Amino acid sequence: MATERQRGFTLVEVLVALAIVSIALMAALRAAGQGSNSVAELRSRVLAGWVAQNLLAEHRARQEWLPLGIRQGNQNQAGIDFAWREEVIATPNASFRRVDVLVFASGDESHALAHLAGFVVQAN
Repeated sequence: MATERQRGFTLVEVLVALAIVSIALMAALRAAGQGSNSVAELRSRVLAGWVAQNLLAEHRARQEWLPLGIRQGNQNQAGIDFAWREEVIATPNASFRRVDVLVFASGDESHALAHLAGFVVQAN
């Protein structure tokens, strides 16, 4: 009497398949994590850009004639604190001043999230 051989996967084949699936899932998880970090960085950069634009827009709206030099401050945008540094520089035209605004994450002034250059005009 001939015995029928059972068909199916061996334990080694199942373990190899599980290892491949777990590696693929870990790669997908890592990619998703990096994507969420990129979104947070992009959000911070957009909000920092708004801080810089707001500062320059305020000067223009108030028609402020800014003194030459560097000013620093803090501003909150969408619940996030940002530190900013503003440098006012003379231009060849005495009626204009250049304003460079750098915005940083609060507590980390080694890496600017936004940089905006603009001009203010002396009101007559």
